[in-house]
Amino acid sequence: MKLDVIKLDSGKAGSIELADEIFGLEPRGDLLQRVVRWQRAKAQAGTHSVLGRSEVSYSTKKIYRQKGTGGARHGSRKAPIFRKGGVYKGPTPRSHAFDLPKKVRALGLKHALSAKATAGELVVVEDLNLTDAKTAAVAKAVKENGWKRVLVIDGAEVNEGFARAARNIEGVDILPSMGANVYDILKRDTLVITRAGVEALEARLK
Repeated sequence: MKLDVIKLDSGKAGSIELADEIFGLEPRGDLLQRVVRWQRAKAQAGTHSVLGRSEVSYSTKKIYRQKGTGGARHGSRKAPIFRKGGVYKGPTPRSHAFDLPKKVRALGLKHALSAKATAGELVVVEDLNLTDAKTAAVAKAVKENGWKRVLVIDGAEVNEGFARAARNIEGVDILPSMGANVYDILKRDTLVITRAGVEALEARLK
């Protein structure tokens, strides 16, 4: 598929041929959901923890005699039925991550890129070079192009001047081509890729 290439100042910069096996697929929601679930599970801290019966602080002495009280028999105040007692089978620190084949992850990224291209939310820019790499200049370019929640993907390395100028602008995120992932692509309204970024992604996914 062919797409027009623009400059950051909205000027034309020719066109680019995008690989159909990466940008021209029919997006599959089930595949995208699998990859997003894998990403979010991997990102979970898993630090949730409660105190069990053996961990709460209380005397180990039997609270009252076994028989003759007219009440139920108990041996410890640490039991889960008492206030401030230990929690039975509560959450413990663990990893929520699970395995997902590399081929599925790569296919998910292809379908995410294709989803943006199909929806008309993919923009290719020549590069991220600005004569005046200041926040005001980047904010002006973003406003003129009508981008609100945008993810910018550069080549192997992000343009340092653009990244520094854009870091204080709400709704603008920048990643190198190796950092491109399904979750970040799908949660933004617009995906902007530089020409170098397209070449790097095609080399990575072909």
